Amino acid sequence: MNTSEILATLRQQSVQIWVENDKLKIRSPKGILTPDLQAEIAAHKLEIIAFLRQGNLPISSHTVSRDYDLSLQTIGHLIGETGDKLNPDCKQPIIDPRLMAQRLTVTFRPVPNRYKNQEILTFREQLELKLHSYGVKVLPWEKAITEFRYEINIPFLNWKKSIKTRVVKSGINAVIDVDRPPSLISRFNKNLAENLYQIYSRFIVKGQKISVTRIAQLIGWAEDCAAKYIEDPTNTQVIVLTELDKEFVNSKTPYQEKIKIGLNTLIRTFSEIVIGVSNSHFSILNMNLSDSVFSINEIDSFVLNSLIPKVYVPILPLPLSKFQIQQFEPQQSSYAKQLLSLGNKLAETNLFPSGSKLSEVIKRKSYRDIVNVIVNGRTGVSYGFVAYAEPPHYIGEIEITEQDWKNLSPVEEFSIDEVRQNSIGRRYLKTKIGTEYKFKQIPDIWILSARSGSNKTKLSLESDIVRIGLTERLLLQLPQGVDSQVVDIKPSYDVYVMLGIAMSAALYAPNLMRNGLPMIHFHGYPTVEWFQVNEYYAGVNNPSVPCGTYESGVFNFLSIYNLVNQHGGNITLASLIEPDHGTNIIAYDLEYLVERVKTGCEKGKIELGGKHFASLKAKIADS
Repeated sequence: MNTSEILATLRQQSVQIWVENDKLKIRSPKGILTPDLQAEIAAHKLEIIAFLRQGNLPISSHTVSRDYDLSLQTIGHLIGETGDKLNPDCKQPIIDPRLMAQRLTVTFRPVPNRYKNQEILTFREQLELKLHSYGVKVLPWEKAITEFRYEINIPFLNWKKSIKTRVVKSGINAVIDVDRPPSLISRFNKNLAENLYQIYSRFIVKGQKISVTRIAQLIGWAEDCAAKYIEDPTNTQVIVLTELDKEFVNSKTPYQEKIKIGLNTLIRTFSEIVIGVSNSHFSILNMNLSDSVFSINEIDSFVLNSLIPKVYVPILPLPLSKFQIQQFEPQQSSYAKQLLSLGNKLAETNLFPSGSKLSEVIKRKSYRDIVNVIVNGRTGVSYGFVAYAEPPHYIGEIEITEQDWKNLSPVEEFSIDEVRQNSIGRRYLKTKIGTEYKFKQIPDIWILSARSGSNKTKLSLESDIVRIGLTERLLLQLPQGVDSQVVDIKPSYDVYVMLGIAMSAALYAPNLMRNGLPMIHFHGYPTVEWFQVNEYYAGVNNPSVPCGTYESGVFNFLSIYNLVNQHGGNITLASLIEPDHGTNIIAYDLEYLVERVKTGCEKGKIELGGKHFASLKAKIADS
């Protein structure tokens, strides 16, 4: 990195750096100054001092303009990424794709000699150039791989074989490959490997969980895909270039069919991301099942705002280790009943396709086991969520004066300029709304949410609803009497999104949260014409980070903050757009939200898929 890039990186991560008595001074949040970053600072120390003395600001094409008042570190802590003893791995959110790019390393798997698809070959060359131009480190294949040896031992068959291969190092973020049609020999080898794996799984390990690496060792010799060459599939994504599936991107194809097409494409190529290519257009597909289509001349924007964010933040559920597990009685919660009602009333909109069981979509046990390990034991995937946030919980004064704020104490992990606490441990936030500073108590947030994989429009009060809490740490309350070891009951992928929305609404748009906050998410968009007075949308130009990621929670938090600063606090409904993914809609009242969404669907102004996204983007561009 050069001097400007180093300073931009530090500024993005809320690190204060200045010159005092000819010495460089740094004040940084805990954990930000990694050894690599310290080495960069040391190597450019004299240039940094000269740069700062000249009064230059660390703003370049490598940073986004800051249109928010809080540091990203603080926002991250506010929405649940805390670093207490149970969660030591909290990280700084990065929301600028140019900064994401600088942290990525990818490699391209060599194309077969007889590969003839010229459209994909041309796109592949352009993709490599664009990634490199944005600062992604593109390693040649030979430098990205290392020698690896393992043994396969099947005792009952008295079969033992030592296999020597070369694999992509675990530090590589993505391997980019082309779709390779299977030969008769490769099909035979796959079937043989699958049969051997099933014997091993059933009789040797007797149904116990097997690591991803071990599964890959057992079946890898028979594969002809990039996944075969990956040392650690949990760290390295596979991106496959293939022919554009016109049926999948057709706006007239029912979304339920798109789910089947999309999942089978990802499974067939055994990849996390598939880019479909034609001579004039291309698409991107991941587990969000986006049907976004781009003109071939949009590759610059696509690489920066769509592909790089997806490589930087892969889709993974929030691990249960992040939560303190408790129980609650959903029958005693009026908000759980509200959530049940919300789902039921939205059934006729058809915005919530039923979830798909991985066991029904992934036929090969070895592939299914790998996916289950990667997604932390989940067996189902669903496309949308329904949730209901309780009114924010406060103890003591909700808002205090600036003088009272000055008398408060610092809070570990927070900047003293942004968060302080009183004598009973209640935390207060200094935030700017419009031109005025406010000193507000950070509330405890509680959200009732449908479990992952459930039928959102036909929830069971006894077994489908979980309660998620955000106090000084994350809490997960499961329905009393339900054994999580027996029943597959895990939180939604979108926990950070729900928490980001609820916390931001509580701080900046309290009228939305006064009686609780209904929230829905579906994989589609409304038209511009659907919105009425005091209804707004935001987020159209955000980088398209995948669902449920830490970064997506930050973007949703900022969307509400920006709407309030632009339109004031009198918001009745907000649509928080997630490009290449879908829409979150919140409203001050359940019946109002249901009526508005039903009307939008009946009039064709809300639909699944990306059909209406272009109109939202065009409106933003014109305004």
